[in-house]
Amino acid sequence: MIVAMQERATEEQIDSVIDALVEAGVNVHRTTGSTQTILAAVGPTAGLDLTKFELLSGVLYVHRITAPYKLAGRAFRPEGTVVEFPNGAKIGGNQVAVIAGPCAIENRDQIFTIAACVKAAGAGFLRGGAFKPRSSPYAFQGLGIPGLKIMHEAAQAHDLLTVTEVMEISQIEPMLPYTDCFQVGARNMQNFNLLRELGQVRKPVLLKRGIAATIEELLLSSEYIMSGGNYDVILCERGIRTYETSTRNTMDISAIPVVHKLSHLPIVGDPSHGTGRRDMVPAMAKAAVAAGADAILVEIHPNADKAASDAAQTLYLEQFEQLMRELRVVAAAVGRTL
Repeated sequence: MIVAMQERATEEQIDSVIDALVEAGVNVHRTTGSTQTILAAVGPTAGLDLTKFELLSGVLYVHRITAPYKLAGRAFRPEGTVVEFPNGAKIGGNQVAVIAGPCAIENRDQIFTIAACVKAAGAGFLRGGAFKPRSSPYAFQGLGIPGLKIMHEAAQAHDLLTVTEVMEISQIEPMLPYTDCFQVGARNMQNFNLLRELGQVRKPVLLKRGIAATIEELLLSSEYIMSGGNYDVILCERGIRTYETSTRNTMDISAIPVVHKLSHLPIVGDPSHGTGRRDMVPAMAKAAVAAGADAILVEIHPNADKAASDAAQTLYLEQFEQLMRELRVVAAAVGRTL
């Protein structure tokens, strides 16, 4: 149930409505936009009389949400969510962000070289895997916290923010000093215990769509994080598994406008995993921006063919620089900036 307060509603009126909702046995999540406060009542709302709340002082309207996701739904923040970082960078809004880096952090020289390229090309986020969930137990599994420390150092040296994957609850605390945004991979999209724990963290979470997940399932997973009080959730379309074999996954570009219609959360396009093919990454990155993506996530490497992880989908640095130039043109064509 959503309770929209009037633009000039006082704090006393808002508190009074919150008290009434709590007394009715529901949890209340408050969000304050530029002109209006929205209260989301989560819990056993089916039997509540909406009229009782509509008559409270300061209330503009009340309506029941039929979608199973309450906090991730567009009604909770009609103006949309912009996730802001300490250095002023944003994901959401008019500017398209770019997150780039290797699939796996391999060594100091590699990540410092990539960080310099990311900064020079005009991107603001450095990504890299320290813990690598691989299908084969014999594949490279990542450098762990020592690798994350190296990436954090490289990011600080070039005024970048870091994005890295967390795989289990025990990794959250040791990762906190070294990451600006936790990434939840496709395999963990429905690891609900991990999602609940990330709801207690006050750092943004980039949540990737599962390899066979529907959009509704993705939004419900984001609900686990938001119900803990962490509203800085960023969704990511990274391709789903279909019967098509020409690409590693089928990148669902249509998910981007669908998510924007259903949810206030920003969404990222990941053409690297979406296609699994280096030659297709630029085209799908540009398509994602044209479709309304709030950010693009791409894998890059100085020696892409010899990358320790996901070499086939990784761009060379010069390819990434060219892509950045092309993305600026596409962003401008759809009324956005890069």
